[in-house]
Amino acid sequence: MEIRRLRLLREFADRESIGAVAEAMHMTPSAVSQQLKVLADEAGVDLFEPDGRRIRLTEAGRALVLRADDVIAAVERAQEEMASYRSGKARVRLAMFPSGSTLLLPAVLDQAAATGIDVHAFHLDVGYQGAAPALADFDVVVTHRDERTPAVNVPRVRVTELMREPVDVIVAADSELAVRDEVAVTELADHDWISVEGGFPVDDVLQSISAVTGVAPRVTQRMLDFTTIEALVAGGHGIALMPRFAVRHPGVRRLVIKGVRAARVYEALTRPRSRAAAQRVVEYLLSAGAEQR
Repeated sequence: MEIRRLRLLREFADRESIGAVAEAMHMTPSAVSQQLKVLADEAGVDLFEPDGRRIRLTEAGRALVLRADDVIAAVERAQEEMASYRSGKARVRLAMFPSGSTLLLPAVLDQAAATGIDVHAFHLDVGYQGAAPALADFDVVVTHRDERTPAVNVPRVRVTELMREPVDVIVAADSELAVRDEVAVTELADHDWISVEGGFPVDDVLQSISAVTGVAPRVTQRMLDFTTIEALVAGGHGIALMPRFAVRHPGVRRLVIKGVRAARVYEALTRPRSRAAAQRVVEYLLSAGAEQR
Protein backbone atom coordinates (compact mmCIF):
# COMPACT_ATOMS: atom_id res chain seq x y z
CA MET A 1 0.00 0.00 0.00
CA GLU A 2 1.40 3.38 -1.00
CA ILE A 3 1.45 6.10 1.61
CA ARG A 4 -0.13 8.62 -0.76
CA ARG A 5 -3.22 6.40 -1.01
CA LEU A 6 -3.29 5.98 2.74
CA ARG A 7 -3.23 9.78 3.02
CA LEU A 8 -6.24 9.97 0.72
CA LEU A 9 -8.04 7.42 2.89
CA ARG A 10 -7.30 9.46 5.99
CA GLU A 11 -8.47 12.62 4.26
CA PHE A 12 -11.72 10.87 3.40
CA ALA A 13 -12.17 9.82 7.03
CA ASP A 14 -11.64 13.44 8.10
CA ARG A 15 -13.67 15.17 5.40
CA GLU A 16 -16.31 12.52 4.61
CA SER A 17 -16.70 13.23 0.90
CA ILE A 18 -14.74 12.65 -2.30
CA GLY A 19 -15.26 16.26 -3.36
CA ALA A 20 -13.86 17.66 -0.12
CA VAL A 21 -10.82 15.37 -0.37
CA ALA A 22 -10.23 16.42 -3.97
CA GLU A 23 -10.36 20.11 -3.00
CA ALA A 24 -7.99 19.65 -0.06
CA MET A 25 -5.50 17.59 -2.05
CA HIS A 26 -5.73 19.66 -5.25
CA MET A 27 -6.93 16.69 -7.29
CA THR A 28 -9.99 15.92 -9.37
CA PRO A 29 -12.77 13.87 -7.76
CA SER A 30 -12.32 11.15 -10.38
CA ALA A 31 -8.60 10.88 -9.56
CA VAL A 32 -9.37 10.56 -5.85
CA SER A 33 -11.98 7.89 -6.53
CA GLN A 34 -9.59 5.96 -8.73
CA GLN A 35 -6.81 5.98 -6.14
CA LEU A 36 -9.18 4.87 -3.37
CA LYS A 37 -10.40 2.03 -5.58
CA VAL A 38 -6.80 0.92 -6.10
CA LEU A 39 -6.28 1.00 -2.32
CA ALA A 40 -9.35 -1.18 -1.80
CA ASP A 41 -8.01 -3.64 -4.40
CA GLU A 42 -4.68 -3.70 -2.57
CA ALA A 43 -6.44 -4.31 0.75
CA GLY A 44 -8.52 -7.11 -0.75
CA VAL A 45 -11.69 -6.03 1.11
CA ASP A 46 -14.40 -3.43 0.66
CA LEU A 47 -13.28 -0.19 2.28
CA PHE A 48 -16.38 1.77 1.25
CA GLU A 49 -20.12 1.19 1.03
CA PRO A 50 -23.02 3.20 -0.41
CA ASP A 51 -24.64 5.81 1.80
CA GLY A 52 -27.46 7.30 -0.25
CA ARG A 53 -25.80 9.21 -3.07
CA ARG A 54 -22.46 9.18 -1.28
CA ILE A 55 -20.15 6.56 0.17
CA ARG A 56 -18.92 5.90 3.68
CA LEU A 57 -16.22 3.78 5.28
CA THR A 58 -16.94 0.16 6.09
CA GLU A 59 -15.75 -1.37 9.34
CA ALA A 60 -12.65 -2.57 7.48
CA GLY A 61 -12.15 0.94 6.10
CA ARG A 62 -12.30 2.46 9.58
CA ALA A 63 -9.80 -0.10 10.82
CA LEU A 64 -7.41 0.72 7.99
CA VAL A 65 -7.70 4.44 8.77
CA LEU A 66 -6.33 3.76 12.26
CA ARG A 67 -3.36 1.90 10.75
CA ALA A 68 -2.93 4.69 8.20
CA ASP A 69 -2.65 7.15 11.08
CA ASP A 70 0.17 5.06 12.53
CA VAL A 71 2.04 4.80 9.22
CA ILE A 72 1.66 8.47 8.32
CA ALA A 73 2.67 9.55 11.84
CA ALA A 74 5.84 7.46 11.59
CA VAL A 75 6.70 8.96 8.20
CA GLU A 76 6.01 12.49 9.45
CA ARG A 77 8.22 11.96 12.48
CA ALA A 78 11.02 10.84 10.20
CA GLN A 79 10.48 13.84 7.91
CA GLU A 80 10.41 16.15 10.91
CA GLU A 81 13.70 14.77 12.18
CA MET A 82 15.37 15.22 8.79
CA ALA A 83 13.95 18.74 8.47
CA SER A 84 15.35 19.65 11.87
CA TYR A 85 18.80 18.55 10.71
CA ARG A 86 18.46 20.73 7.61
CA SER A 87 17.00 23.89 9.13
CA GLY A 88 17.18 23.46 12.88
CA LYS A 89 13.42 24.10 13.17
CA ALA A 90 10.24 22.00 13.12
CA ARG A 91 6.95 23.54 12.00
CA VAL A 92 3.65 23.10 13.87
CA ARG A 93 0.25 24.36 12.69
CA LEU A 94 -1.75 25.47 15.74
CA ALA A 95 -5.43 26.49 15.68
CA MET A 96 -6.95 28.30 18.67
CA PHE A 97 -10.19 30.08 19.53
CA PRO A 98 -9.57 33.86 19.78
CA SER A 99 -9.89 34.49 23.53
CA GLY A 100 -7.82 31.40 24.27
CA SER A 101 -5.06 32.56 21.97
CA THR A 102 -5.02 35.97 23.69
CA LEU A 103 -4.44 34.21 27.00
CA LEU A 104 -2.03 31.41 26.07
CA LEU A 105 -0.37 32.06 22.72
CA PRO A 106 2.31 34.62 23.71
CA ALA A 107 3.86 32.24 26.27
CA VAL A 108 3.62 29.31 23.85
CA LEU A 109 5.43 31.24 21.12
CA ASP A 110 8.15 32.25 23.57
CA GLN A 111 8.79 28.63 24.61
CA ALA A 112 8.58 27.34 21.04
CA ALA A 113 11.09 29.91 19.77
CA ALA A 114 13.50 28.96 22.54
CA THR A 115 13.43 25.29 21.45
CA GLY A 116 13.56 25.78 17.69
CA ILE A 117 9.89 25.09 16.91
CA ASP A 118 8.24 27.28 14.30
CA VAL A 119 4.59 27.67 15.36
CA HIS A 120 2.15 28.90 12.72
CA ALA A 121 -0.93 29.99 14.70
CA PHE A 122 -4.44 30.50 13.31
CA HIS A 123 -7.78 31.54 14.75
CA LEU A 124 -10.50 28.88 14.64
CA ASP A 125 -13.78 29.90 16.25
CA VAL A 126 -16.16 26.95 15.97
CA GLY A 127 -18.43 25.08 18.38
CA TYR A 128 -16.98 22.18 20.32
CA GLN A 129 -18.23 19.56 17.88
CA GLY A 130 -16.48 21.35 15.02
CA ALA A 131 -13.03 21.28 16.64
CA ALA A 132 -11.92 17.67 16.12
CA PRO A 133 -12.56 17.68 12.33
CA ALA A 134 -10.10 20.60 12.09
CA LEU A 135 -7.26 18.14 12.76
CA ALA A 136 -7.48 17.46 9.03
CA ASP A 137 -5.74 20.83 8.59
CA PHE A 138 -3.85 21.46 11.84
CA ASP A 139 -1.39 19.62 14.09
CA VAL A 140 -2.90 20.96 17.31
CA VAL A 141 -6.40 22.38 17.83
CA VAL A 142 -7.17 24.24 21.05
CA THR A 143 -10.87 24.29 21.81
CA HIS A 144 -13.17 24.89 24.77
CA ARG A 145 -16.34 23.35 26.17
CA ASP A 146 -18.74 23.86 29.03
CA GLU A 147 -17.50 21.71 31.92
CA ARG A 148 -20.75 19.71 31.85
CA THR A 149 -20.20 18.69 28.23
CA PRO A 150 -18.44 15.32 27.85
CA ALA A 151 -14.99 15.47 26.29
CA VAL A 152 -14.44 14.18 22.76
CA ASN A 153 -14.04 10.40 22.89
CA VAL A 154 -13.07 9.02 19.48
CA PRO A 155 -10.15 6.73 18.57
CA ARG A 156 -8.39 9.20 16.28
CA VAL A 157 -8.32 12.16 18.67
CA ARG A 158 -6.22 12.63 21.80
CA VAL A 159 -7.63 15.13 24.30
CA THR A 160 -5.35 17.00 26.72
CA GLU A 161 -7.13 19.17 29.28
CA LEU A 162 -5.23 22.44 29.65
CA MET A 163 -7.11 24.48 32.24
CA ARG A 164 -10.46 25.45 33.73
CA GLU A 165 -11.65 29.05 33.49
CA PRO A 166 -14.61 30.23 35.61
CA VAL A 167 -17.45 32.04 33.84
CA ASP A 168 -18.81 35.14 35.59
CA VAL A 169 -21.59 37.66 35.01
CA ILE A 170 -20.62 41.12 33.82
CA VAL A 171 -22.83 44.15 34.40
CA ALA A 172 -22.49 47.83 33.61
CA ALA A 173 -20.23 49.61 36.12
CA ASP A 174 -23.02 52.08 36.94
CA SER A 175 -25.75 49.46 37.45
CA GLU A 176 -27.33 48.55 40.80
CA LEU A 177 -25.64 45.13 40.75
CA ALA A 178 -22.18 46.67 40.30
CA VAL A 179 -21.78 47.44 44.00
CA ARG A 180 -21.57 43.69 44.74
CA ASP A 181 -18.93 40.99 44.26
CA GLU A 182 -21.31 38.10 43.64
CA VAL A 183 -24.89 37.46 42.62
CA ALA A 184 -27.29 34.56 43.09
CA VAL A 185 -28.35 32.85 39.90
CA THR A 186 -32.02 33.36 40.83
CA GLU A 187 -31.51 37.13 40.73
CA LEU A 188 -30.61 37.05 37.05
CA ALA A 189 -33.90 35.74 35.68
CA ASP A 190 -35.43 39.09 34.75
CA HIS A 191 -32.58 40.70 32.84
CA ASP A 192 -31.85 41.26 29.16
CA TRP A 193 -28.92 39.08 28.12
CA ILE A 194 -26.24 39.49 25.50
CA SER A 195 -24.83 36.10 24.62
CA VAL A 196 -22.73 34.24 22.09
CA GLU A 197 -24.05 31.96 19.36
CA GLY A 198 -25.56 28.65 20.42
CA GLY A 199 -23.14 25.75 20.66
CA PHE A 200 -20.40 27.71 22.41
CA PRO A 201 -19.53 27.12 26.08
CA VAL A 202 -20.76 30.47 27.39
CA ASP A 203 -24.21 29.89 25.92
CA ASP A 204 -24.24 26.39 27.42
CA VAL A 205 -23.72 27.98 30.85
CA LEU A 206 -26.59 30.37 30.15
CA GLN A 207 -28.81 27.38 29.49
CA SER A 208 -27.73 25.91 32.82
CA ILE A 209 -28.83 29.13 34.51
CA SER A 210 -32.15 28.79 32.74
CA ALA A 211 -32.53 25.25 34.10
CA VAL A 212 -31.86 26.41 37.67
CA THR A 213 -34.20 29.42 37.55
CA GLY A 214 -36.91 27.86 35.40
CA VAL A 215 -36.95 31.02 33.29
CA ALA A 216 -35.80 31.14 29.67
CA PRO A 217 -33.13 33.84 29.29
CA ARG A 218 -34.26 36.94 27.41
CA VAL A 219 -31.40 37.14 24.89
CA THR A 220 -31.57 40.41 22.94
CA GLN A 221 -28.25 40.17 21.04
CA ARG A 222 -25.86 37.38 20.05
CA MET A 223 -22.25 38.20 19.28
CA LEU A 224 -19.11 36.09 18.90
CA ASP A 225 -16.69 38.86 19.87
CA PHE A 226 -16.22 39.37 23.61
CA THR A 227 -14.99 42.94 23.06
CA THR A 228 -18.32 43.82 21.46
CA ILE A 229 -20.26 42.05 24.21
CA GLU A 230 -18.39 44.02 26.87
CA ALA A 231 -19.06 47.30 25.05
CA LEU A 232 -22.79 46.57 24.88
CA VAL A 233 -22.92 45.69 28.57
CA ALA A 234 -20.96 48.83 29.48
CA GLY A 235 -23.50 50.82 27.48
CA GLY A 236 -26.40 49.44 29.53
CA HIS A 237 -27.84 47.15 26.87
CA GLY A 238 -27.97 44.07 29.08
CA ILE A 239 -25.85 41.70 31.14
CA ALA A 240 -23.66 38.88 29.88
CA LEU A 241 -21.65 35.84 30.82
CA MET A 242 -17.92 36.16 30.25
CA PRO A 243 -14.94 33.89 30.83
CA ARG A 244 -13.08 35.39 33.80
CA PHE A 245 -9.75 36.04 32.10
CA ALA A 246 -11.38 37.66 29.06
CA VAL A 247 -12.93 40.58 30.99
CA ARG A 248 -11.04 43.81 30.23
CA HIS A 249 -13.47 46.68 29.64
CA PRO A 250 -13.25 49.40 32.37
CA GLY A 251 -16.97 50.07 32.03
CA VAL A 252 -18.09 46.67 33.30
CA ARG A 253 -18.08 44.95 36.68
CA ARG A 254 -17.49 41.20 37.05
CA LEU A 255 -19.66 39.27 39.55
CA VAL A 256 -19.18 35.68 40.69
CA ILE A 257 -22.30 33.56 40.15
CA LYS A 258 -23.78 31.75 43.16
CA GLY A 259 -26.05 28.75 42.69
CA VAL A 260 -24.58 27.20 39.55
CA ARG A 261 -21.15 25.85 38.71
CA ALA A 262 -20.04 27.85 35.67
CA ALA A 263 -16.77 27.35 33.79
CA ARG A 264 -15.29 26.47 30.45
CA VAL A 265 -12.58 23.86 29.99
CA TYR A 266 -9.69 24.41 27.57
CA GLU A 267 -8.51 21.35 25.64
CA ALA A 268 -5.76 20.61 23.13
CA LEU A 269 -6.74 18.09 20.46
CA THR A 270 -4.10 16.13 18.56
CA ARG A 271 -3.74 12.84 16.72
CA PRO A 272 -2.84 9.97 19.09
CA ARG A 273 0.63 9.60 17.54
CA SER A 274 1.39 13.18 16.65
CA ARG A 275 4.85 14.46 15.81
CA ALA A 276 7.25 15.25 18.62
CA ALA A 277 7.09 18.97 17.89
CA ALA A 278 3.30 18.96 18.18
CA GLN A 279 3.57 17.15 21.51
CA ARG A 280 6.02 19.79 22.70
CA VAL A 281 3.57 22.55 21.77
CA VAL A 282 0.89 20.81 23.86
CA GLU A 283 3.35 20.82 26.78
CA TYR A 284 3.86 24.56 26.29
CA LEU A 285 0.09 25.07 26.26
CA LEU A 286 -0.18 23.14 29.53
CA SER A 287 2.53 25.31 31.06
CA ALA A 288 0.82 28.51 29.88
CA GLY A 289 -2.49 27.29 31.27
CA ALA A 290 -0.94 26.46 34.63
CA GLU A 291 0.21 30.07 34.97
CA GLN A 292 -3.43 31.21 34.88
CA ARG A 293 -4.59 29.16 37.87
